[in-house]
Amino acid sequence: MARFTRTTQRALVAASAMTVAALALAGCSGSGSSDAESGDTLVLWHYEGEDSAMGKAWDAAIETFKEENPDVTVEFEAKGFEQIRSTASQVLNSDEAPDVMEYNKGNATAGLLASQGLLTDLNDAVAEYGWGDLLAPALQTTAKYSPEGVMGGDTWYGIPNYGEFVTVFYNEDMFADAGLEVPTTYDEFVDVLDAFVAQGVTPLAEAGAEYPLGQLWYQLALSQADRQWVDDYQLYANPVDWQGEQISYATQTLKDYIDAGYISSDVAGMKAEDAGTAFIAGQYPIFVSGSWWYGRFLSEISDFQLGLFPFPGSDLSLGSSGNLWVVPENAKNKELAYKFIDITMRPEIQAIIGNNGGLPVAANEADITDEASLQLISAFNAINEQDGLAFYPDWPTPTFYDAIVANLQELANGTATPEQVQTSLGDEYDSYASQYWE
Repeated sequence: MARFTRTTQRALVAASAMTVAALALAGCSGSGSSDAESGDTLVLWHYEGEDSAMGKAWDAAIETFKEENPDVTVEFEAKGFEQIRSTASQVLNSDEAPDVMEYNKGNATAGLLASQGLLTDLNDAVAEYGWGDLLAPALQTTAKYSPEGVMGGDTWYGIPNYGEFVTVFYNEDMFADAGLEVPTTYDEFVDVLDAFVAQGVTPLAEAGAEYPLGQLWYQLALSQADRQWVDDYQLYANPVDWQGEQISYATQTLKDYIDAGYISSDVAGMKAEDAGTAFIAGQYPIFVSGSWWYGRFLSEISDFQLGLFPFPGSDLSLGSSGNLWVVPENAKNKELAYKFIDITMRPEIQAIIGNNGGLPVAANEADITDEASLQLISAFNAINEQDGLAFYPDWPTPTFYDAIVANLQELANGTATPEQVQTSLGDEYDSYASQYWE
């Protein structure tokens, strides 16, 4: 749900999955493609904003590619996340597929398309360009898939060149005006929420119509979980108890947050953009969301000082590698795609990501000169050092993003109890994940 999100953001809809099942190619071949010739065109899609860290870095990468390949035309098409999410399967199964595109990582997205033969096996390209040497093992998990499309497999189907994680952004000025300090324990966090409510302030910027509310729900579950539970949930290591401690705590606590006024009563109709812009405008003191917002916050927040802290009381955080560069199996110029991907991994391009609020995966630390960016990178590294990245809640099934959004909207509106929400989500999850337990 990385947005994707970003998100995220973030799984193929059921209709798309059915279309792929009906039309998918029989299998995936290797990375073979004829060398580029004069007059070739590189068709590139991504959905990052122009002012985002990745957007700026990839614009620079396109210019570098043009300089190094003067006989090649670059056709860049900016796409919306939802546009790619809902149509990727049909497009990639046609002759309209781009040569390289940004796509969301995870079992339900990149894994699903890889399992159905729509993405190119990148093992040979990874060996040729040495990308595996630039990516920490934890960041490789979402780039490699099994034949069934489960992440953590042996075959590379995508290359990430940035990381992402969910943290707690806060308005330092609102905290100071309220006489509050940054919480370091979960009890202190709840005390902060109560203090804001007592002063007539709704503390949490949230959105129930898209990914943020589901990410908060999953973060609450992670606060009661360990790595084995994450492996069970994300990698189907064992069945998940949908009325068990972790999920029951998350769902009930989310309801308690709404009932206590920590979250706006109209959250079900709010989108991620609504929550983010309201936080930027100083309407809420806290926003639990992803690092993909950071660059925008730095450029758009002018009326208060921005701070961040890890979600208190949890050793696990939502996060992973960033979205992937994938090469469709039907791409016409795969070798050109590999050349472009390789440029995005160069230190000078990675430094652009890092100095604009992003999280580079292969930058030289000395190249990161922006102090605010170093703060975010340090927070990300701290999570990585304790193996704390726990992915996103919607990844396990192709339709789980929509299911989580719909069920948590019902919870927020009071039309479903926590137990009903958990039963509904559990049925959805088990209908897909049970195939891996046999």
